[in-house]
Amino acid sequence: MGSALSASPDAVAKECAYCHGKAGASTDPEVPIIGGYSTEFLVNNITTYRDHERACPDTKYRSGPKKGKTTNMCQVAHSLTDSDIRQLAVYFSKKKFVRAKQQVDAVLAAKGREVHEYYCEKCHSEGASEANDDAGMMAGQWMPYLRQAFDEFATGKRPIPKKMKLKFDQLSPEDMNALVHYYGSIH
Repeated sequence: MGSALSASPDAVAKECAYCHGKAGASTDPEVPIIGGYSTEFLVNNITTYRDHERACPDTKYRSGPKKGKTTNMCQVAHSLTDSDIRQLAVYFSKKKFVRAKQQVDAVLAAKGREVHEYYCEKCHSEGASEANDDAGMMAGQWMPYLRQAFDEFATGKRPIPKKMKLKFDQLSPEDMNALVHYYGSIH
């Protein structure tokens, strides 16, 4: 398989920007913010899409020459080599994580903070805001995307580490909703 990044990581990152926004700072609540995540987290996630180990729901390009055309992350990642994926991951890891500004329920956010501290803080430290955890930053992530991610974990459509599954399986739907509001409240 030839390298998709024969031109440069910037050229492929431009393609990523059609959905994930400039420098990975998505402005679409359905599309995750990816700028600023750790290299290892991004490598793992892009690889699971390329290798079809994760659900690849259809979506549409948000901008660019393919705007409105249907795609999915498995199609986007299918031709990327391990080296390509690492280069893209390094590129986006050097960008700033731009937190989404969104409406939250303050009462649910307060409950979500308690749930986070009890179940999640050990791996998602500082309120899930540390890229160095390699566990995914959720603080300031788009709430609709977080809901989708939680649903994918709950239904088995997205791989979940054993250690996380033990905690995740103890969460009620109300706990998950409170977590979404807590993470969404962090600006």
